[in-house]
Amino acid sequence: MTLEDIARQLVSNCREGREQDGLSELYDPGCESVEASDPPGGSRISKGVEAIKGKHDWWAANFELHGAEVDGPYLHAPDRFAVIFSMDVTDRSSGQRWKGREVALYTVAEGKIVREEFFQAPM
Repeated sequence: MTLEDIARQLVSNCREGREQDGLSELYDPGCESVEASDPPGGSRISKGVEAIKGKHDWWAANFELHGAEVDGPYLHAPDRFAVIFSMDVTDRSSGQRWKGREVALYTVAEGKIVREEFFQAPM
């Protein structure tokens, strides 16, 4: 798959709520995910596709998604692309509802995503 193919497929999966499919199809088993900050009780770095799947499971268990938008992809040949995510969520533990945006930067090598990094605006 080309950089554009991977980027478009990831965005399609996210828009259709099939992120787990994307993790299995598009990510290298040894990939790395880096959050903008440390999540409660965890590390900002997840190593390996199974750890990233666990991070997705944690998110789904802790936040109720009311709406989301996916903007992109924005290509940066030969090996990177970015996506902007906007979301409206409620934190299940506190009941606090909030809207947020983040930029995700993906790095591709040998036809697979090997790194994702998330950037957030200051609150």
